[in-house]
Amino acid sequence: MTDHAKDERRPAGELEASVMAALWAADGPRTSGQVQADLAVDLARTTVTTILTRLHDKGVVGRERQGRGYAYFPVEDAPGLTARRMHTELARDTDRETVLARFVARLSTDDERILRELLESGEQ
Repeated sequence: MTDHAKDERRPAGELEASVMAALWAADGPRTSGQVQADLAVDLARTTVTTILTRLHDKGVVGRERQGRGYAYFPVEDAPGLTARRMHTELARDTDRETVLARFVARLSTDDERILRELLESGEQ
């Protein structure tokens, strides 16, 4: 079995999350080879490069030229990335009011309290 075949069996979101965790833990920009070495999962370097390129295309990571390739760095922290995903999901539906109403209806008491405090304070 090739490395590529092993890589394909993992969900893309799981692979992206692993790569992002490695970038967040790094002390600076990392090449695909460095990210590969940092990962707890066994992925081919070409797979790591593909994931990094996709994350860059999505605007989740930035990159700077390093030698013949690139070194990548996170653009946002984990909470910022989650907020971005929430906005993306919200934007997919034209009935934003209903989506938001159902989202709020399913919040825990603690989350509802936090959301109210944030809205009242105008904090972002």
